[in-house]
Amino acid sequence: MQPTYPYYLANRPQQPNTDLEVTDKYSGSIATRVAMADAAAIDEAIAMAAKATGPLRKMAPDERRAVLDHCIARFRERAGELADALRIEAGKPIKDSRGEVTRLIETFQIASDECMREAGEVLNLQIGPRSRGYHGFTRRVPVGPCAFISPFNFPLNLAAHKIAPAIAAGCPFVLKPAGRTPVGALLIGEILAETDLPEGAFSILPCARDAADALTTDDRIKLLSFTGSPNVGWKLKERAGKKKVTLELGGNAACVVDAGTDLDDAVPRVITGAFYQSGQSCISVQRILVHESLASAFEEKFITAARNLKSGDPADEDTFIGPMISEKEAERLESWIDEALSTGASTLCGGTRDGAILPATVLKNVARDAKLCREEAFGPVAIIETFSDFGDALATVNDSRFGIHAGIFTPRIDHAFRAWDELEVGGVLINEIPSWRVDNLPYGGVKDSGTGREGVRYAIEDMTEIRTLVVRDHTPA
Repeated sequence: MQPTYPYYLANRPQQPNTDLEVTDKYSGSIATRVAMADAAAIDEAIAMAAKATGPLRKMAPDERRAVLDHCIARFRERAGELADALRIEAGKPIKDSRGEVTRLIETFQIASDECMREAGEVLNLQIGPRSRGYHGFTRRVPVGPCAFISPFNFPLNLAAHKIAPAIAAGCPFVLKPAGRTPVGALLIGEILAETDLPEGAFSILPCARDAADALTTDDRIKLLSFTGSPNVGWKLKERAGKKKVTLELGGNAACVVDAGTDLDDAVPRVITGAFYQSGQSCISVQRILVHESLASAFEEKFITAARNLKSGDPADEDTFIGPMISEKEAERLESWIDEALSTGASTLCGGTRDGAILPATVLKNVARDAKLCREEAFGPVAIIETFSDFGDALATVNDSRFGIHAGIFTPRIDHAFRAWDELEVGGVLINEIPSWRVDNLPYGGVKDSGTGREGVRYAIEDMTEIRTLVVRDHTPA
């Protein structure tokens, strides 16, 4: 990493201070220092975004595509640097860091393709004598300046899911990256600054929450897109006024392993879903429901595999579980494990914390009202329970205030479609884990998991509005 990083205000790097310390999440040492924006800088960024609305809207689709294509080429050139920054600031194992860089590139590629697919429709208005001779058309137009707030767990790709669609749609934006992991977004800003985007088209500003208040309340902002905790997200929505709001919030995703499932296929997938990213994903496998006919065999295979996962230094190519984002978060999760154990749960593996690292941890007999069952663990912990009736398993999945994805392993097509019908989630994945995602997929949740959808085309829909044209045939006399 560089010793310091500027923020980007109206497309330009600025280094008014080095107030934000970014730590190496494995060693705990200071890795770099980043410029912090104050409320005045946020206000200026919003003003410049408003000023850039017209020029950016007038950029032809191929010009916006050229910006995205430039980013793709530069991301490929700097892939090693991006992965190393992610490993250091997020504590993400290096293999997973490289994978996130790949997804960053793919997300921008999808947005580049979408630039040339401006959505519109020809409307048949001739529904009766009154409307004969009338023709209707629709097109989508940019909403205007957008405010983005991105989280720490996928610093590159979740920022990309806001930035790339905004460029494709023609919307200027102000992005607040997570204070714990700002460097990835700033590297994206460094590359965007090389392009011909109009002045004010983008700002990337690490800042304190109070400084960022205007991103929620300022009427010049026409859309707020927030990814983070439910408690914060819903409060922001209450204060957002008339602007559009999309929220990608928390989850405690469940995976159902139905009778007849091929465990040699399912177990490795569920292991990945539960412990990839140290469990710090809103679609991490947290609750595992296994049919009683498979319970013993599943538990044996799953625990053996979990115990074999290597925890430790993210720079080690063999490391699967790195540190959680902070020791405080690891302590919080450890306390949830202790709470579950105190009310009758048992530990099948793991559970012993070492600083910010918690190894793969599996519990069973967890009470339904325990935090590990009701809340979002956001760490490498999974709980196992058994079921005998598939309908009861679906009801258990729905017994949650969250609902992003659910995974169903089953050989029965009727069970697959029943799950799709009955589960109160944004997406049902059959013979796959809820953690599986590709970046053109509509992605989002229901209930306390949020509102709206990401996935590039669906984000573009939120960042645009329908404008109708009606033409009446008229020949002058």
